[in-house]
This record gives sequence, structure tokens and C-alpha cells, in this order.
Amino acid sequence: MNLKQMAGIEAAKYVKDGMIVGLGTGSTAKFMVDEIGRRVKEEGLSVTGVTTSKETERQALALGIPLKGIDEVPFVDLTIDGADEISEDFQGIKGGGAALLFEKIVATYSKKCIWIVDESKLVKKLGKFPLPIEVVPYGSQQLVRLFKEKDFAPVLRRTATGETLVTDGGHYIIDLHLDEIADPIALGSYLDQLVGVVEHGLFLNIVSTVIIGGENGPKTIHVPK
Repeated sequence: MNLKQMAGIEAAKYVKDGMIVGLGTGSTAKFMVDEIGRRVKEEGLSVTGVTTSKETERQALALGIPLKGIDEVPFVDLTIDGADEISEDFQGIKGGGAALLFEKIVATYSKKCIWIVDESKLVKKLGKFPLPIEVVPYGSQQLVRLFKEKDFAPVLRRTATGETLVTDGGHYIIDLHLDEIADPIALGSYLDQLVGVVEHGLFLNIVSTVIIGGENGPKTIHVPK
């Protein structure tokens, strides 16, 4: 079993009957959704899924997991998702899979958030992984110019065929190559106030539990409040 799969299956154990569950996006979350689908089919687990992307929605429907939209539920009991980087003080970067806006909306309305990762995602400080910024297309080149002036090394994300990538929400993504983020809270506040920025990939003070797939089995860390 690979490390991502191990973490995904371990996280699915936290899902109980009757829960409204946020289903994350990406290669690690995919294993978790598969496992919840298995439990629905084989164990009669009764849950309602809220997906964070069209990709996860397709997967969940194929597995027979009942779904509702984020606006059709009062809250989410538990969201399980991957992360691209987690710092030693449990701040995160997400958005490598281009689903950061929907992921952050679902996480914000969740009572608890579990992140599932392999060991390679744990870092001292955030920033080696490029920080995704979701922006409206109109004025996006002005933001690229602004980020260049700030020495943020911005790159407009493209698809494998070279087109500008468009998110499920109809936006573009600018990836900032920062190398190290000295103060994620300050950077997050700065990005929040930029006109045209819809959301950024800094997920701050949001995670309750981290499950890490490692060579000796999954390791679970409960994040101090």
C-alpha cells in the first residue's frame, strides 16, 4: 500500500454514520473517497458528501456516495483533504490541484478538518511549494505585474496543452514562487485585500488533525487549539 493510500484509508475511519462529510480533491483525497465509497457499499455507511471539485463529484457519484452542495447543508461535520505543504506550526498550502477556492469554502464551514499527506509534505516553513492565488481573469495580468514588482516570481498556471488553466469557479491561478514564507499570516492578509484576488492557497489556523502516511504505518497528530 502506498503512503497516500495509507493516510486516506486511515482518515476514512473518522467518518461516522449520519455525518455530512467534506470530500477533498487530489491524489491523496482520492484514496479517502474510494474508502468511503467502499464503506457505503459494503458496510452500509450512511453519509452525505459535499465535494470540493467537479473531479471529486464525478468520483463520489460513481461510487454511490450521496451528495449535496455546500449551500444545501447547514454545516459540514468533517472535511478530509490533502495538503501540498504543512509547516511545523500546522499552517498549510493547498491548491496544487486548482481546487483551493471550493476547498477553502468547504473547510470554513466544517466543524473539523483532517489533512492527509505523505511525509514529503511536512516542512519547517511554508514556501518551497508555489503558492496558488485564484484570480478573476479580468485584470489578471495587472496582478502578475504587481507580483513581479514584489519579487514574488509569479507564473500564470497553464494546462498540459499550454492553455491558461481555468478553475471550476471560472478563474485563473497565479502561482507565486516564494521559496520561503516568513510570515504566512501577514502574507495572507496582504493577499486578501488585493482587488481581483478571489482566494489564496494559505490555509491558516484551519486544520484539527493531520494524518501522515509513513513507512511504519500512519501517524496521527491532533493539532493543539
